Amino acid sequence: MAFQNKNLSVIAYANGFTLWHYKENATLATITASGYFASVKSLMNTGDIILINGSNGTSIKVLSVTAEAITVGALS
Repeated sequence: MAFQNKNLSVIAYANGFTLWHYKENATLATITASGYFASVKSLMNTGDIILINGSNGTSIKVLSVTAEAITVGALS
């Protein structure tokens, strides 16, 4: 499935950090694929955290945002 803006919400925001939530009836692999969040790239920042509820589970990821793309990576 394609990204659905209505399924993205802000849980908390402070000092330039945002905690996001995204729920979609798509697999985690689909949701975390490169380019999935490209349409909202201007809203997200490197270091933001996103909680993802997909059709096959839940995951917590950290975002890396560049001028070209958003990368969804593992927490370290």
